[in-house]
Amino acid sequence: MIVNQFLVVAAALFSLGVYGLLVRRNAVMVLLAVELMLNAVNLNLIAFESVLRTPEALGQIFAIFVITVAAAEVGIGLAIILLIFRNRRSANVDDFNLMKL
Repeated sequence: MIVNQFLVVAAALFSLGVYGLLVRRNAVMVLLAVELMLNAVNLNLIAFESVLRTPEALGQIFAIFVITVAAAEVGIGLAIILLIFRNRRSANVDDFNLMKL
């Protein structure tokens, strides 16, 4: 397949992620939007690595690093959201004003 097709799909995924990040008010949906954006970046990394055809496979290595960081982000993010939900009984992003006096 042509690299342009992968880039168009990645741009569409990233755009959907940005839209979900800006529009959604549920914290879990915001985390899913961030994950969608990270997956679009992974798709770009793999597509560009296939064009360059380096023997080191740097695009795949960077994609694995992004996946591990995203997994850690989801684990910590969901733990924080669950703790806030237990205290506030809401997962609405607008209600996360715990740092205010």
